[in-house]
Amino acid sequence: MNNAKMTYFEKDDILHFSLADEPEAGSVEISPNITAELNETGELIGI
Repeated sequence: MNNAKMTYFEKDDILHFSLADEPEAGSVEISPNITAELNETGELIGI
């Protein structure tokens, strides 16, 4: 988790929490307006 970082996109009012610098292979909406980003093995890489 050494690559963890938070970024706020003010224009779109989006807070992105990145856990790893890996390509996103899929995503799952875990509640309205909250999406979990997954890598190719299904591990969480961002929210």
